[in-house]
Amino acid sequence: MRTPDPGRCVGQIAEAAGVAGVMDAADRALVDGVRARQLRPLAKAITLIESQRADHRVRARRLLEALLPHAGGATGGAIRVGISGVPGVGKSTFIEALGLYLIERGLRVAVLAVDPSSSLTGGSILGDKTRMELLSRNPAAFIRPSPSAGSLGGVAEKTREVMLACEASGFDVIVVETVGVGQSETAVAGMTDIFCLLQLPNAGDDLQAIKKGVMELADLIAINKADINPTAALAARAQIRTALHMLRPMSPNWPVPVLTLSALQKEGVIEFWDTVLRYRDAMTASGEFAAKRRHQATAWMWELIDAGLRHRFREHPQVRAGLPGFIAAVEKGQTTPSAAALELLGHLSGLGI
Repeated sequence: MRTPDPGRCVGQIAEAAGVAGVMDAADRALVDGVRARQLRPLAKAITLIESQRADHRVRARRLLEALLPHAGGATGGAIRVGISGVPGVGKSTFIEALGLYLIERGLRVAVLAVDPSSSLTGGSILGDKTRMELLSRNPAAFIRPSPSAGSLGGVAEKTREVMLACEASGFDVIVVETVGVGQSETAVAGMTDIFCLLQLPNAGDDLQAIKKGVMELADLIAINKADINPTAALAARAQIRTALHMLRPMSPNWPVPVLTLSALQKEGVIEFWDTVLRYRDAMTASGEFAAKRRHQATAWMWELIDAGLRHRFREHPQVRAGLPGFIAAVEKGQTTPSAAALELLGHLSGLGI
């Protein structure tokens, strides 16, 4: 069987997506600037990626197609680290401490955020440069607040695209931060290599501060602010380890470690990063690292297909005309949700599907 040419496949995909065409000089300059590791062109490219304008979306897709060959793919590129935790756990302080340590080691660090609430509050809760002042001033770092894209799906889509641009710009580590509420943890775990949960040293007897679903996603758990009450931190670590024994690990080759640290005192940061590297080595050796990235890429594709079909369906004239009546009928119990759905889905033939 003849092996497909990846470059030809990318071109076919771009043409099918309606993004084929000659890139103008300004956008080509953006691509060159991003590849040259210049922060200003990267910021401009990300602004284009995050834009909701139709013409900007076309330009952004062309830009991403041009950058794709220079990103990490299934095995290379940046290490993608997801970090979550409840408000007040010290995520910003920890990320700054970690970022500065990595820069001391000669690495470049990008910090992104998945924060759907930013579209409601009018500003980003996460990715706030004022809370990572030293890191934000370092030329080897790039911090980007959460895009105000509305839904979690919209924010996650933009963040994935921004990650691609950052990888093409040569960043060695990409940290994706999210607040420990809602479904944002699942989204971040689905776009990173390792998902880390920060916890306070006061979990309590029933571990109310940790949701079972989040623990199941975690590849690494770290108890921050351990310097405040070392005894409580050790007790919380023991409780969490006990709870983890009752859960099936994400990988049979990686028992989830529980660390204690103090980002403020710069204690435990080195151990945290060494653990991340051990995780990468273990997953690479087992083949799970590349498999996880491939799965994430195809899952992203299907999410975009689902979102695109939903949008086209809702914009269909007959659906727009009939939908309010069906909603009212379902709410009043005059028809079943399944009957209403089947009736509305009958209009899919009008979409050429």
